[in-house]
Amino acid sequence: QVHLVESGGGLTQAGGSLRLSCAASGDTICISAMNWYRQGVGKERELVAGATNGGTTDYALAVKGRFTISRDYAKHTVDLQMTSLKPEDTAVYYCTADSDCAGGPRHYWGQGTQVTVSS
Repeated sequence: QVHLVESGGGLTQAGGSLRLSCAASGDTICISAMNWYRQGVGKERELVAGATNGGTTDYALAVKGRFTISRDYAKHTVDLQMTSLKPEDTAVYYCTADSDCAGGPRHYWGQGTQVTVSS
């Protein structure tokens, strides 16, 4: 089992910045990648950014150049630095972890944190 706890988020104006953090605990040795998803009201959940253990990162087109994902492998954390925020970035943001240990691959989710960007 992997437990994820997010922090950060909140309310900001368009053009502002916010930083999300997520700490993993439990079977962290099994984690192969950590990601951020988001879901806006009336929208489907989407992958925002991901970072593998090998250091590969990937971003949704909508956030590329504005968001940066980073991991601290020693502390088992993943951050999402968000800049030049837009109202359409308003969503609940979820930290996730891909785990691959005995028992097969699993995908764990945090509880989510609200990000609201006003125009």
